[in-house]
Amino acid sequence: MNTKAFLLAILTVAIWGSSFAAISASLNGGYSPGHLALFRFLIASLIFLLIALWPGSKFKLPEKQDGWKIIILGWIGISLYHICVTFGQMTISAGTAGMLIGSAPIVTTVMAVIILKERLGKVGWVGLAFGFIGIILIAFGTGDSSFDISPGVFLVLIAAIATSIFFVYQKPLFKKYSAIELTAYFTWTGTLPFLFFAPGLFDTLQSATTEANLSAIYIGIFPTALAYLTWAIALSQSNASSVSNTLYAEPVVAIVITWIWLHELPSPLSIVGGVIAISSLLFVNLYGKKQRLSLQQKKLVKSHT
Repeated sequence: MNTKAFLLAILTVAIWGSSFAAISASLNGGYSPGHLALFRFLIASLIFLLIALWPGSKFKLPEKQDGWKIIILGWIGISLYHICVTFGQMTISAGTAGMLIGSAPIVTTVMAVIILKERLGKVGWVGLAFGFIGIILIAFGTGDSSFDISPGVFLVLIAAIATSIFFVYQKPLFKKYSAIELTAYFTWTGTLPFLFFAPGLFDTLQSATTEANLSAIYIGIFPTALAYLTWAIALSQSNASSVSNTLYAEPVVAIVITWIWLHELPSPLSIVGGVIAISSLLFVNLYGKKQRLSLQQKKLVKSHT
């Protein structure tokens, strides 16, 4: 991964990590999950509309065969993801949500094995098994009792699956469209389902606290518009797996910012689960790279003998 892609990916992860605390601040300050999702994406949609209409800006319209791909990916990666995360944070902490979203690479790896028929060695499967154990511990750490799981956990796990699908399947589209074009189209199409929550939005804006409104505006400008754009640029300039590796830092950012901003921490059991899940992901990733390099070296030796 080149330096520019790496820096953009790190910037994106830092901004996304802050979004979990900002979502909780808005929800605690008077926003409903639906109104918050709609408001932040109305802001982002307006930003991309201004960019598209800016003099000298050239936006390529989607080709007919790509139209439905963009719409479906927008609904999955934007609409479904943000509905699940925002509603999920009604019953789980911002830091816990960040850790669960940080486990998305586990889902991506399983998808690659099942759908793309990629091979995973024994050590890789062991690492994934520990990853799932970590997720289970995170989930049980959200309940009031040892064997209770908050409903928000299931919603956020659905969001993790949605974002995995979104990141994997958008990559081929960068061959035809620029990062800003794709981000704008995903944002616009993903905003449409949120219009269902339009009734009562103006009343919410008036009754919400100042902190809640400022947090919602922040989410709309930075995690929603800017961060999706910087991520798309990073993804367009490097391979998906290398860029996605930076997501391992997102739970750490989420927990630190949530602690500073909201004075809130996940339960000890959830933190232990998060450490296990993220450590297992790093192990699988690093082991996989060494294994691939070893296989490449063996092939080179054979080709020279």
